[in-house]
Amino acid sequence: MINPDAETSARTDVPAARQSLRILTFLAGQRGPVAAATLAAALALPRSTVYRLLGALEDFGFVIHFPEDRRYGIGLAAFELSSGFLRQEPLTRLGRPILAALVDRIGESAHLAVLHGRDVLYLIEERAPRRPSLVTDVGVRLPSHLTASGRALLSTLPSAQLRALFPDSAAFALRAGHDEGSGTGPQGYGELKRLLEHVRADGYAAEDGEVTEGMASVAVAVTDHAGWPAAGIAVTFARETLPPSEWPALAAKVQLSAAELSKRIRGRSQ
Repeated sequence: MINPDAETSARTDVPAARQSLRILTFLAGQRGPVAAATLAAALALPRSTVYRLLGALEDFGFVIHFPEDRRYGIGLAAFELSSGFLRQEPLTRLGRPILAALVDRIGESAHLAVLHGRDVLYLIEERAPRRPSLVTDVGVRLPSHLTASGRALLSTLPSAQLRALFPDSAAFALRAGHDEGSGTGPQGYGELKRLLEHVRADGYAAEDGEVTEGMASVAVAVTDHAGWPAAGIAVTFARETLPPSEWPALAAKVQLSAAELSKRIRGRSQ
C-alpha cells in the first residue's frame, strides 16, 4: 500500500528542481532580464547556488545569459513550453465545464476570451437555452476596449503596457456600423484610462450595446500566478431583461467562476 505522506515527501525532497523552478518562475514575472544578484536576493539563495542553477538552465535552453548586461532572462526552451501550453488548450479544457455550470446557474450565455494584441480572441461560447446567437463565437476577434471581457483584462495591465497597446487615437477601432462620437466606447487613451479605473473599483467590467445593439455584458478577469491576465469570463444578456442595478449581483456570480478557473491554473483570485 502506498503511503500518501511518503509520496508528498518524495515530491518535495528535490531541492535543486524546486529552486530551478523558483528561478524560472521569478524570471517569467519580470519585465526583462535580471542580474544573478537580484535573483539571489529575491529568492534568499546563495549566489553560488544561483550561478550553478542558472548554468544548468542555460545548458538546456531555459535561460539566456546576456553577457554585456550581466543579466539572465527566459530562454527559447521555456518559450517552447508556453507553445506546448497553447497547443494543449488548457484554458479551453479547464474553462468549458466552469462556463457550462455558470450558464446553468444564471440562464444566460457566457464566453471566455483572451487578449491578443489590442483585440480579444474568443475561445469558448456556452449558449444558454433559448438565447440568441452572439457575435462572440469561437475564433472571433473584437477590439478589447469595446468588450466587457477586454476591459476586464485591460484593467489588470500596468499603465506602461496599456499605453503601448493604445499609443494614439488610431488604436481605438470602432465596431462596423458605429460612427465616431456615437458613444460606442472610449475613443482616446484618457477616456479608456478613466473607464478602467471604474472597472478596478467595481471589480468587474461592463459594456452596454457597444458590441451588439440591445445586448449588454459583464465580465471578470482570470489572472495567472504572476497576476497577469490569463482570460476573461463574461456573461451576455438582453439589456431589457436585466437593468444595470442588477449587474453587480450577476458580476458576483461571474467572479466565483473566474476565481475557480484562476485556482485551476494556479493563479491569483481578483
